[in-house]
Amino acid sequence: MKKITYFHLNSCPYCKNANKAIEELRAENPEYNNIEIDMIEENEHPEIIEKYDYHAVPCMWIGDQKIYEAHLFEKYDECKEQVRKVFEAAK
Repeated sequence: MKKITYFHLNSCPYCKNANKAIEELRAENPEYNNIEIDMIEENEHPEIIEKYDYHAVPCMWIGDQKIYEAHLFEKYDECKEQVRKVFEAAK
């Protein structure tokens, strides 16, 4: 399984939705618990984020491929589906 790199902000409501989706998806699909997620808070690690090309959080990568980047007004169901796709790509 591949590691997910997850860029987020602690105060971001879209990131809170992504965190909720991760928890729900792991409860629904126990195999997702075996997938490592490297959670990187933007404000704490500017030296890491400058190496990645994205504009919004939450943003999830596998290796050097961006799999999911949130957008304004994104609904929870859309977020959850995108996070599911990230987990599936990591399998």
